[in-house]
Amino acid sequence: MKRLLFTLLLPLTLLSFNYQLKPVQVGSSSTYCFFGLPEVMNDKNNGNMANSCFVNMGNSYLVVDSGPTYLYASQAYKEMKKIKDLKVKYVINTHVHDDHWLGNGYYKSQGAKIIGSTAFESLEIEDMPRMKRRISPEAYKLTTQVHPELFVDEKMVLYLEHKKVIIKNIGYKAHTDSDVTVYIPSEKIVFVGDLVFNDRLPSIRDGNLKGWVEALDEILLLDVEYIVGGHGTMVSKESVKMTYEYIKTLREEVLALMDDGVGIGECVNAVTMSQFKNINMYDSLHRQNVEIAYRMLEWEN
Repeated sequence: MKRLLFTLLLPLTLLSFNYQLKPVQVGSSSTYCFFGLPEVMNDKNNGNMANSCFVNMGNSYLVVDSGPTYLYASQAYKEMKKIKDLKVKYVINTHVHDDHWLGNGYYKSQGAKIIGSTAFESLEIEDMPRMKRRISPEAYKLTTQVHPELFVDEKMVLYLEHKKVIIKNIGYKAHTDSDVTVYIPSEKIVFVGDLVFNDRLPSIRDGNLKGWVEALDEILLLDVEYIVGGHGTMVSKESVKMTYEYIKTLREEVLALMDDGVGIGECVNAVTMSQFKNINMYDSLHRQNVEIAYRMLEWEN
């Protein structure tokens, strides 16, 4: 009886909030992305702030980042089935921030295998994760913390319908200590998660500026036409530019003031980097980023 009641209520539950997701084709490739909003998560966007992408591998979809909720993932897949009704064989999580992987549970229920960095092995299940605290209960329904089952230590290579997929664990702290990239040479595309932001300012709270720049340098050496970040709609090789310049400039300016003996409070006021002030979330993130950078560079030095 309980199972029957759950079955009857499930469709109503899934219709309780509509993310209004629209897949966007990446150039002429076989990739479609759902691009998140340049905002913080709240109970209006319900976590729709990060990118989730589908690659048509021929007989199945490869998903890069499952999104913020079970509901989001179910609605994204429904839209993709309108384009081509394929099963999802693998889901790859680019890093441990929850706006990118809390949709795992939906794809797991569809039989997909979940892949992520080894950092997920030690990631704790939280009673009240950030997403659950900040979005509406109706949007969070059915969401569970489903971690990857396959882990990338250094590199993993998949062959899906004769297409090679190279999943690389960055191996050092950049945006986080869990970043992986997903490179599909035949498609000339690489998915880099939150190593690349555009349309909004990066958050550096779990990162390392030096490592981040090094990771971007590696990405720029790849033979690709498309670089898809975790936030933002730009997917050309130019998509790296804003993040690269912001991270590099932030590090250089904070280091220069530290070398002159300037304290953290004065540094936060001095490093305005006004060339970035018109980018979304500058007002809410930049001063915080400067303070984090100062403390980070104290330890680095």
